[in-house]
Amino acid sequence: MWGYADARLALRDALRLSRAMTYKSAVADLPLGGGKGVIMTAPGEVLSSERRTAALLDFGDTVESLGGRYITAEDVGTSSRDMRVIAQRTAHVAGLPRRQGGSGDPSPFTALGVESAIRACCERVFSTSSLRERSVAVVGLGHVGSRVARRCARAGANLVLSDIDERKRRVADELGTGWASPAEALELDVDVVAPCALGGVLDDTTVPRLRCQIVAGAANNQLARESVADLLAARDILWAPDFVANAGGLINIAEEQNGYNATTAGRRVRMIGDTLRQIFDEAAATDATPLTAALAIARQRLATT
Repeated sequence: MWGYADARLALRDALRLSRAMTYKSAVADLPLGGGKGVIMTAPGEVLSSERRTAALLDFGDTVESLGGRYITAEDVGTSSRDMRVIAQRTAHVAGLPRRQGGSGDPSPFTALGVESAIRACCERVFSTSSLRERSVAVVGLGHVGSRVARRCARAGANLVLSDIDERKRRVADELGTGWASPAEALELDVDVVAPCALGGVLDDTTVPRLRCQIVAGAANNQLARESVADLLAARDILWAPDFVANAGGLINIAEEQNGYNATTAGRRVRMIGDTLRQIFDEAAATDATPLTAALAIARQRLATT
């Protein structure tokens, strides 16, 4: 659920996100497709409780009309509480509270996967997966970003946090970390930049200004266009493809199909690090970018399903 200036922008976002979800499922080797639903609101609009419920119920009717070809779950702008509303109209909902037979909020598992991705990147660049004394800028402190920050803090990293919402500064105060604006955070001289807000942050303007060695975060569609991956490689900045690094929530939800077990889900999410190691190895062997290597794996798996 997000605000868009017009329906064309909402449609474009849905198509971009569904494409990323397709690749995410394929690289994670999940028996899932790649759909994405968007509930469009006006920019900056805050729906009343009644209008929000009505929108969610309408969306539930749409999901039900697809007959199980699409299963919805929590994402940006929605919560597990919203999934309970949608479930009033369709059974094709994942991520319901555990007391209702679901896997609950996927955000902790997405954050776990991002931490695993950051560790795999550090291992590649610094020859150790330890985050102790590594400097990390986390940009975006929503459900996932705040958890990524806390996980990195517990691992001993030195953090700078950032968000467009100044109220999120309380997370930095709680963890005793530095604070910067999003524009400043991207240009900090740190080991890792972790984009955890909305996508498109890496482009012709921002990449030349980066002073980090690694970019690995939870945000979808981090690259303004695919060729930005070449700009990152030319600057010797290791980028963890976003649809690999942020797959933890989807991996967790996929476990619902087999009778949900949080321990099993966590173990599978941590394998994101192994997946990235494979991607980095193949990229090095073929003189390709991590994006090219990850897409090759995704397309190969999609071709055989």
